Amino acid sequence: MKQAAVEEFNVVDSVLMKRVFYAFAALALLSLAISLGGKWFGRSIAMAGYTDDTTIQRVVIGNNVIAVPANAIRFLQARRDGIASRLDLYLRYPQMEGYSEAARDDFNHTGTAKNIIFLSFEPQMMSRDMSGRFAPIYSALISQPGTPGPGGTMIYGFNEKSGYLNEVLAVAGRPGKDPFVARCLSGPSAEESLAPCERDIQVGDSLSLTYRFPREFLGNWPALDAAIIAEATRVLKAAR
Repeated sequence: MKQAAVEEFNVVDSVLMKRVFYAFAALALLSLAISLGGKWFGRSIAMAGYTDDTTIQRVVIGNNVIAVPANAIRFLQARRDGIASRLDLYLRYPQMEGYSEAARDDFNHTGTAKNIIFLSFEPQMMSRDMSGRFAPIYSALISQPGTPGPGGTMIYGFNEKSGYLNEVLAVAGRPGKDPFVARCLSGPSAEESLAPCERDIQVGDSLSLTYRFPREFLGNWPALDAAIIAEATRVLKAAR
């Protein structure tokens, strides 16, 4: 009887020790997972939706391939190769670069200067871009006369029937071309917006590129427009 009791105690003790070992192992794995997860989650919070990953993503819209680094793509779900109906980017101007640690303050808008521009590629819905729509459409919707604006532009208010409430039209002549045209928010809305001005151009194969920018950039709109066109030319490739 005594020998049987000892053997039974040894069995119970062995089972107990195994359970204690497994419990400690599980706790160790859990602790490691929390540590790694905390580091990842902490970095995710610190990045606030941004990424400094410069891996090139190839996004197909119609007959166009847009090859851009992940850190220039605004939304997480769009940072992948594949087909899309629209692609939204953000870039620091004039560097024309996406998010990086060095540019964190600019993208977080912690300073007084505004230097982030927002770009959207999508299939062309109109036969004319904003410059081409000035003569047949916008010219009939604005109130004359205009007032001088930055960079040699003329700023026009819209008439009440235009549908463009709290907006103005910035127009500048270009020799041999349709005028430069951009719509800008006015009043309190403009002050609250990071990029209150908007312009669209036609690029690639039947693509429309809309870009939004701070009103201060109107002061040198030729350089801005040229930079946007150059960037679009650089990242756009024909789909095979």
